[in-house]
Amino acid sequence: MTDSFDLFRAFESLAAPKLRAEDAARARLAECMRDFGRGVDTSLVREAMLKAAIARPYREVTETALDTGTREAIDRMRKSLARQLLTRAPGGSTCQINNEATRMEIEAAQNFLANAEGLLEYAAETEEAEADAPAGGDPAPADAAKIGPVERRTLEAIRDNGTAFWKNRAGGFELWVERGYKPRKDMIEWAVSEGYAERDTTADGLLTGQAVTLTDLGHDVLDA
Repeated sequence: MTDSFDLFRAFESLAAPKLRAEDAARARLAECMRDFGRGVDTSLVREAMLKAAIARPYREVTETALDTGTREAIDRMRKSLARQLLTRAPGGSTCQINNEATRMEIEAAQNFLANAEGLLEYAAETEEAEADAPAGGDPAPADAAKIGPVERRTLEAIRDNGTAFWKNRAGGFELWVERGYKPRKDMIEWAVSEGYAERDTTADGLLTGQAVTLTDLGHDVLDA
C-alpha cells in the first residue's frame, strides 16, 4: 500500500454498484411502463423499490460528504439508520405496498450499517498501518516480520473463517466467509498474489465455492 488511504474514494467504490443497480432497475421499470401493450410487471416494481431503498443512504452520504467530511457523513447516516431500526417495523400499515416498502428500508439500513462498519474498521486499521510504516519512500515489503495489522488480519481470516469465492447468478464471484471477520476482496487477492494464500480455481464456484486457503508461506508469516 503505497498511497495514503482515501476514505471518500473507498466509500465511492462501495456506493457505485448500489447506485448503478438502482439506475438500471429504474430504467427497466420505466421501459415497462412506456409499453402500453403489456401489463405492469410487478417484479420490476419490487426490484426498483428495493434497489432505491438500498442506494438511498449511499447516495445521501456521497452528496453530503464533500461538505461535512466523509467520516462525519457516514456517522450521521449510521445514527439515523440505527434510530430507524429501533422505531420502525413492517406490518403497521393497512397498505401492503407500504409494509413492503418499510421492510425494504429496514433491509437497506441493515445493509448500509454492516458495510459502513466494515469500511470504517478497515480505514482505521489501514491508517494505523500507514502510521507505523517507515518514513520516506515506499513502505517495507510485507514479509513475515513486517506485515501490518490489516494484512495479518486478512491472513488470519483465510486461516480461520472459511473463506471462499462463490459464483453469483450474473457469473461473477463474490467473497464469503463461514464465520467471523470478512476481509476486503482486494486484500484476499493481495494474499494470493503474494503467495501467502491460494484459490481453488479448479472448482467452478457454483456448488462448493472456490476455497481460499493459506500456503505454507502464509502459515510461516502468521507464525513468525
